[in-house]
Amino acid sequence: MLENSPAAFGPVADYFKVLSEISRLQVLCCLKSGSKNVTEIMEATGLGQANVSKHLKILAQAGIVKRQPQGVSVYYEIVDPLIFEICKLVCDRLSIRLEQQSQQLKQLQVLRSSQI
Repeated sequence: MLENSPAAFGPVADYFKVLSEISRLQVLCCLKSGSKNVTEIMEATGLGQANVSKHLKILAQAGIVKRQPQGVSVYYEIVDPLIFEICKLVCDRLSIRLEQQSQQLKQLQVLRSSQI
């Protein structure tokens, strides 16, 4: 577990900051099926070349993806597939929370309609 100090939380916060951008999540999802070059990522995500390159640089600096030169192209791949487990965990929690909110809304609607 983390120490209870700002110095210990800093790198964790920085890691989550990298994951907090929609375009970077799109790029990561694109790479889930295997390594791709910038052109393939652009085609899969609909993002522009400058945007994809910027996000790949940030992901590489964070150690989430790595560059693999192959001939005249550079391919990017996920360094640690555990990143997808983190994303799945977050999605699962959000799904549960949304379901709970939906149930609460239904209960309120029932109460409201019984008062009419």
